[in-house]
Amino acid sequence: MSGSLILRVRAALSAIKDPASGRNIIASGAVSGLSADEEGKVRFTLEVPAGDRRAAEALLKAAEDAAAAAPGVTGVSAVATAHSEAQPQQPAKGGHDNPFGLKQKPRIEAAGDQLAGVKSMVAIASGKGGVGKSTVAANLAVALAARGLKTGLLDADIYGPSLPTLFGIDGKPQMRDNKIVPFEKFGVKLMSIGFLVDPDQAVAWRGPMVMGALRQLMSDVDWGELDILLVDTPPGTGDAHISLIQSKKLTGAVIVSTPQEMALADVRRGVHLFRQTETPVIGVIENMAWLEGPGGSKQFLFGEGGAERAAKDLGAPFLGAVPLYPDLRQASDDGLPVAATEHAAATAFDQLADQIAKFSGVA
Repeated sequence: MSGSLILRVRAALSAIKDPASGRNIIASGAVSGLSADEEGKVRFTLEVPAGDRRAAEALLKAAEDAAAAAPGVTGVSAVATAHSEAQPQQPAKGGHDNPFGLKQKPRIEAAGDQLAGVKSMVAIASGKGGVGKSTVAANLAVALAARGLKTGLLDADIYGPSLPTLFGIDGKPQMRDNKIVPFEKFGVKLMSIGFLVDPDQAVAWRGPMVMGALRQLMSDVDWGELDILLVDTPPGTGDAHISLIQSKKLTGAVIVSTPQEMALADVRRGVHLFRQTETPVIGVIENMAWLEGPGGSKQFLFGEGGAERAAKDLGAPFLGAVPLYPDLRQASDDGLPVAATEHAAATAFDQLADQIAKFSGVA
């Protein structure tokens, strides 16, 4: 428990700015000796600027309050020490502000090196939000696990993690040998920043911190031996995608879209990003393709066949379509992926998982 509690306290303390350096008190190195016992009591030392007692006391109280608010903390004991010069501390070469309070390893391949036990890593991406990408990723992971594959799912959306809701998990992960132990449900190993921070807390981190957090969610997690690790990426083509590409572990990328033109324009940008970085595009999935009515009739609420046409225009494989099921939405809210049930959508996800497994060489 103490290991995961320390991670949560580090994340809470990273919201406090160090007036001496202009950076947060974790990244600047102002916090030292952070420890926690099994009862939830936290201790640390905080270096504060000398000469301004009022400012030092305010900084110490802010740090104590932040630590006390972290889930699982039952008490805080903090000691202030003063330094004589308020000079900004420079990060170590290759380091940057990091939500876990650690310096990022200088080599961008570091996360890839730590994933030696992962045979294949596939990004599930979309150029636009609101297309059901996370729901698709969760159900693909469950479908892959049901095929007997050792499967992991990483929620790489630092600002809007949805994996805890999709799998109905509200606990905190444990630590083993200085590694975070992923949750496991429906045969899938699961990790998300949502397991480490307060669900009501806004994650207001800039690009370097986001990239650092993602790398650590890959390299500081005890994934073990996996046939395939799916990575549910945030919408767009930003920092998270660049970090994954730089890890040099991506086997390929799957693009999820609805049929409407507004989403398809972003699909084209997503395909271009991965091709530009020589990452294979496994294919395009059309989600919410139609709503089934009485007697098997189909209502094409967002247009018909748009994603398939876009895939053809781009020269990318079209993997298939998933209809819009109202009870699929309900199942996602309830933390029960339909791929783990006898629902009609389970067949569609199984067929999609089969294609991804074959492309990744793990079928």
